Amino acid sequence: MASDDGTAQVRGWFAGRLPEGWFTGAPEIIRDREEIAVLGTLPDPPGEMDEGERAALIDGLIGRFREETRERRVEIAKEAERRFRQKVSWGVTCGGQAVMFTTLSVPVMTRLRQPERQVLDTLVAAGVARSRSDALAWCVRLVGQNADTWLAELRDALQHVDRVRSEGPDVNSRRMD
Repeated sequence: MASDDGTAQVRGWFAGRLPEGWFTGAPEIIRDREEIAVLGTLPDPPGEMDEGERAALIDGLIGRFREETRERRVEIAKEAERRFRQKVSWGVTCGGQAVMFTTLSVPVMTRLRQPERQVLDTLVAAGVARSRSDALAWCVRLVGQNADTWLAELRDALQHVDRVRSEGPDVNSRRMD
């Protein structure tokens, strides 16, 4: 996980760089070791309408935003990638629906014992996933969905540790005479 200071710097840069009016407020910046995800909120659709019409309107609003901002988003992403040395992905939320336009798919190596491999193989055999890799991604998404509160608390604790660490003495600056 990236340090809080680095994420704050990225958040500030995007706040200054994004055109006014794109989003209803500051975008959410989600950063890990490989990627910076920029998730902005579009205005909710106005007026009363049935569920099908509302869903179609939201899809249209998201599609229009994606097409109309593509050139500028690519330009801003290239600048950010040079500056922060990370790929940038984009997404929006509108009417409670979140859509990511671009994201990275990063390979992750792991060693699994036979019982864990059997879980993955069962998911593949049942048609839940096409491969062990897809099955593992499915498992991670499932845990993420069902453990949101716990993961949020864990992330908060890690940010607290980073803050305390940054406020402590700089052990690298001590001279060894």
